[in-house]
Amino acid sequence: METTRQQKVARLIQKDLGMIFQEEGVSAFGGAMITVTKVYVTRDMSVARVYLSLFSTPDKEGLMELIRSNTREIRYKLGIRIGKQVRVIPDLAFYIDDSLDYIERIEKLLGN
Repeated sequence: METTRQQKVARLIQKDLGMIFQEEGVSAFGGAMITVTKVYVTRDMSVARVYLSLFSTPDKEGLMELIRSNTREIRYKLGIRIGKQVRVIPDLAFYIDDSLDYIERIEKLLGN
């Protein structure tokens, strides 16, 4: 169960990472549309697990590797945005959120 503080920090990170990906997405990530779907923050606020939905790209794994290789830059930009609101900028761990692909596959199987 997440505490209220964890939820607030997670929402703050989700909002600001979304803005970072929106601004940097065209130049840094080949024009792919990246959406931050969910953020989970550990109790000690040291790690944030960030789930991303990737659109307009044929190679999702390749794009995730590019994002993971730029984690330090992304964390730095996040720190500039939220540095005054949190004590420590959490380490970022990125994961693919494939729930939309799963829903689409189920709908296709059901014939809708």
